[in-house]
Amino acid sequence: MKALKLVSPGTIELQEVPIPEIGADEVLIKVAGAGLCQSDLHILEMDESWPFFGGTMGHETAGYVDRVGSQVTGYKLGDAVLVSVIWGCGHCRACTVGRDNACATNGNRTQFPTTPGIGPDGGMAEYMKVRARHLDRIGDLDPASAAPLADAGVTPMHAINNVRDRLTPDATAVVIGVGGLGHMAVQILSATAGSRVIAVDTDESRLRAARMIGADLALRNDETTVSSILDETQGYGVDVVLDFVGTRDTVDVTRRIVAPEGAIQLIGLGGGTLIYPTGNDGPTLPWGVRLQRSYGGTRVDQLDVIALAQQGKVTVHTVPYPLTDAARAFDDLAQGRVSGRAVLIP
Repeated sequence: MKALKLVSPGTIELQEVPIPEIGADEVLIKVAGAGLCQSDLHILEMDESWPFFGGTMGHETAGYVDRVGSQVTGYKLGDAVLVSVIWGCGHCRACTVGRDNACATNGNRTQFPTTPGIGPDGGMAEYMKVRARHLDRIGDLDPASAAPLADAGVTPMHAINNVRDRLTPDATAVVIGVGGLGHMAVQILSATAGSRVIAVDTDESRLRAARMIGADLALRNDETTVSSILDETQGYGVDVVLDFVGTRDTVDVTRRIVAPEGAIQLIGLGGGTLIYPTGNDGPTLPWGVRLQRSYGGTRVDQLDVIALAQQGKVTVHTVPYPLTDAARAFDDLAQGRVSGRAVLIP
């Protein structure tokens, strides 16, 4: 079979490799689609110290059950399935209470839990092997277009579920960055919360799309963004900020627009830094602000987003590329030419 390998810093290569052999508790998936996101670009930029060179890339995967291990029940040949982005152990303290994205066995204080495509072989291939407990059936959803739900859907769903108590009908939520993750966040908020949604981006086409999928207001990120949002809230600030960019500029906007007792979810990996004094000298955070660095999501978040997709309440905007054209997909994403989510099709 063909598989896209990260062979060295900045270099990917489509290689011919054996179809994986599965264990008793595993399932062989015939891949229908594998999403490509900014995290993959970050991985591509890793230096020689990166420990996962030689692995198959891809952490957003969906496909069809091709073979099941001897101990696997509940799946049959041809079932359409979505592969979880987080592979928790299932038995540590965090996993047993549903916080599998904080698994203490497959991750630690400074390392995120096991993720396909970052260690174990991912889904940018014709076939992929997965433990059965890391799969969910997706029914009649097209797995080629549903593949990004594993991250582009689950990650914003988790961030939103983290602040669900703040999303009251009179609340305002701001989504910064309406690309692959952000355009899903806008839809999830629109479908599951009665709060007002403000989308912020530098790209006018993304702002137009945000208005079409549920944003009540879409603002270009420039020198007027903070004042415009504060004007919209009578100077008080917003209840929830979801930053899917994470640059110095967007983190600064986040700090300046959040309301007292508001909630901040930092998701983007743009390298920004949030610095604020604990006293009252200089610009600081309002009292009571809750801050969380959100990563991935849980099995519950995945089931939530699959249900929304099955109900037609959220749709991933996908741009398909043949797996053989992966280099062009990576380049298009890096150059900002992908609106929504690029998906590699074997």
